[in-house]
Amino acid sequence: MPHEVRSCMEEAESFKEQGNAYYIKKDYSEAFEYYTKAIDMCPKNASYYGNRAATLMMLSRHRDALEDAQQAVRLDDTFMKGHLREGKCHLSLGNAMAARRCFRKVLELEPDNSQAQQEVKNADSVLEYEKMAEIGFEKRDFRMVVFCMDRALESASACHRFKVLKAECLAMLGRYPEAQSVASDILRMDSTNGDALYVRGLCLYYEDCIDKAVQFFVQALRMAPDHEKARLACRNAKALKAKKEDGNKAFKEGNFDEAYQLYSEALTIDPNNIKTNAKLFCNRGTVGSKLKKLDQAIEDCTKAIKLDETYIKAYLRRAQCYMDKEEYEEAVRDYEKVYQTEKTKEHKHLLKNAQLELKKSKRKDYYKVLGVDKNATEDEIKKAYRKRALMHHPDRHSSASAEVQKEEEKKFKEVGEAFTVLSDPKKKSRYDSGQDLEDDAGNMGDFDANNIFKAFFGGGGGQGYTFEASGPGNFFFQFG
Repeated sequence: MPHEVRSCMEEAESFKEQGNAYYIKKDYSEAFEYYTKAIDMCPKNASYYGNRAATLMMLSRHRDALEDAQQAVRLDDTFMKGHLREGKCHLSLGNAMAARRCFRKVLELEPDNSQAQQEVKNADSVLEYEKMAEIGFEKRDFRMVVFCMDRALESASACHRFKVLKAECLAMLGRYPEAQSVASDILRMDSTNGDALYVRGLCLYYEDCIDKAVQFFVQALRMAPDHEKARLACRNAKALKAKKEDGNKAFKEGNFDEAYQLYSEALTIDPNNIKTNAKLFCNRGTVGSKLKKLDQAIEDCTKAIKLDETYIKAYLRRAQCYMDKEEYEEAVRDYEKVYQTEKTKEHKHLLKNAQLELKKSKRKDYYKVLGVDKNATEDEIKKAYRKRALMHHPDRHSSASAEVQKEEEKKFKEVGEAFTVLSDPKKKSRYDSGQDLEDDAGNMGDFDANNIFKAFFGGGGGQGYTFEASGPGNFFFQFG
């Protein structure tokens, strides 16, 4: 062997030894430098490539490590550590089939190699998790896919494909910060990764940041023009934004029927976009309330809340619809939920108002008893009393059955109660504001409807009928 060649080999060995020393000290960057010097001095030595491959693996540069490991086994097909490292790189990068072939090659060279035996099991396990994840994705069982990818990534730690699939499923599960974090990690290492750009866009899209989402989808398509998912998501995002804006415009212009139709069309674009669809349902509920379709509006708000339980606006809209329908218990329930979430003065006021209306609804409605509107004038209240008192006076029903007489007597008394309260400005004001009345229905033990009747009609005729007392508290009617 010529002296110069021997000298180069000795120098290369020296570099390798120095590389080994740095490797043992875990200074992998320095080790890499010395192994590279060894390779430069002696580029046909398989073990130098094998050592550099091991160093690159420790530096998480698995693709570069794979090239070195493949070069090592090209130079020496019996180099067992080279095959083992090539397999490890393939597995780390998520190519379990190729990894399996490499580990099988190791076992051909050394059947009892326990590391290769274990790595074959690891590769088989990754293949199995891949298969399960594929089935889970088809069934839209995204939790299952995340579970499988977490298990697979224990062996395939550098596999961007697995990470992106996990991130996509996290986005589908509404776990946007986690999905964003995984996608961002990939983009830090590979800013041109179309899948990771797509997932970033998907998270923004599902969080109703549609303009920003479109930018990421466009970027993903620039990097990967055949990215079907990005193309579809981009189309959906643009269609959803346009349709929603058209609906908002129609609503602002007072074209409620058109707005209702546009929101309905927008809701068919992408059932997976929960946050945007929640807003669309709430918007449609608002339109429904304007069209006086309160039941429909409540149903839409309920759908919005089902999609997004934290959606305050939908609770407020539904509560107002319940108020309009005089279903105060439901309104109170919704306003309580809102106030628990956001303790603002406005929300407190809305809750107190609903509670007051609920309390009022549980008393006798004196306006209904007299058959007048809540804004009725003094004259209207008097006329209504005159009509109802005469209609239900017991003497008018003296020939009816005992049951009818009892019912009419009860109504006559209620009419008197109603008139007593609504004809007295102070009592009326307290009644309207929901305050308890000293003489309210339950506490009117000394109340006598006949005395009210006598006082109102003045004890004389001239009303088109005459009456005379026929005993204590009884009246005889003769209609003209």
